[in-house]
Amino acid sequence: MEGLTKIDDLGQPRVVIVGGGFGGLALAQALADVPVQVVLIDKQNYHAFQPLLYQVATAGLAADTIVAPFRKTLGEQKNFYFRLAGVQSIDPAAQVIETTIGLLRYDYLVLATGATANYFGDAEMQRHAITLKSVSDALELRNTLLANFEQALQLGDMEKINSLLDFVIVGGGPTGVEMAGALSELRAHVFPKDYRELDFKEMDIHLVQSGPVLLKGMSAQASAKALEYLRDLGVEVLLDARVKSYDGYTVTLSDGQRLITRTLIWAAGVTGAPVAGLEAGCLLPSNRYRVDEFNRVAGYDNVFAIGDIALMSGQPDYPEGHPQVAQPALQQGQRLGQNLALQLAGRPMQPFVYHDKGSMATVGRNRAVADIKLFGREYHLSGLLAWLAWSLVHVMSLVNFRSRVAVAFTWAWNYWSQDKGLRYIIGRVKTAPAVDAGTTAEKAIV
Repeated sequence: MEGLTKIDDLGQPRVVIVGGGFGGLALAQALADVPVQVVLIDKQNYHAFQPLLYQVATAGLAADTIVAPFRKTLGEQKNFYFRLAGVQSIDPAAQVIETTIGLLRYDYLVLATGATANYFGDAEMQRHAITLKSVSDALELRNTLLANFEQALQLGDMEKINSLLDFVIVGGGPTGVEMAGALSELRAHVFPKDYRELDFKEMDIHLVQSGPVLLKGMSAQASAKALEYLRDLGVEVLLDARVKSYDGYTVTLSDGQRLITRTLIWAAGVTGAPVAGLEAGCLLPSNRYRVDEFNRVAGYDNVFAIGDIALMSGQPDYPEGHPQVAQPALQQGQRLGQNLALQLAGRPMQPFVYHDKGSMATVGRNRAVADIKLFGREYHLSGLLAWLAWSLVHVMSLVNFRSRVAVAFTWAWNYWSQDKGLRYIIGRVKTAPAVDAGTTAEKAIV
């Protein structure tokens, strides 16, 4: 196999980072002034701000406002190189990774491959459901819901119409809660204007949560308030309920209840996205790599894992690993950058300590919940104040200034107009079993 497109040898240790999510990007930036060569490998040429994917999916934001091209973001970093590729395997003995465009040598390898949707072995669910893990997923969901409404206009059978108008969201974490809230606002303020012939009183939004509370991991106050907000918005929340099967039309719950929908959004869990080649013993059942307090993969001195793919053992407060959200990944990337600099200087590395700054989730206009940790105390916010805090934190967390301005302006316009103007179908639509508009005898001239 031929090697990669030429990468200059700087005569310095080469740090290869696989994955440009929150952790990978933070690490690359932390190594800017360290005497190493930084090579980032990713299947996309941009960093995506995943917490706002649901807003792209519900026509609230344009996709380009939440992405930042790596070459633009890190282009002025002299020791940075990027290659667009997927990583297929690791040869730790030779210190080489195999990618879709060739082989690449490393001195230090950092796996920041993140997580993917976990369908718990249900192949039919995986085939028919839509998840929200990428920009492509978000665009596909937006295209699908709009295409469904267009198709509903051609039907006369109410069950078939309802199957296109109704939504089932599986998973009561932040993604599921925020998606349910966004869809309810579209139902109230936007869709009735676009599709005047349809009766949106018939549009049902079901949120199915396997546990007894929403937003597991947040405070009891936040969970209860989120449930209150969603029910006020007309979302049917089913707690302690599990989806048994979905065939693209009928959702069957564990208690036998059946729901009809063409659009099931899967937000029920994730599993790690490991790379083949390392010893099986370092990979846990969750498909996360077991790492020590320095983020080293168990059994290796120069292979590290950060973010969602890493599970740090020996953490009393986090026996099941740190939360698979942005903050642990960011902090691990920053700490690993510092530790690699220390190791190259012949000094001992410092253990990673996670600083939990709290959690937030929005349910819609002026409705949000927030658990904020400041100066050793925890504050529980809800309503307008939490919504403003959520908006500010997300705007400021975007990678570049252009995105911050674009998102802030778009949100201000959406708030004032109660409209979401990005309602166009461009690209892929989720395929499902066809909905027949009726027999020839039933069809009428219009």
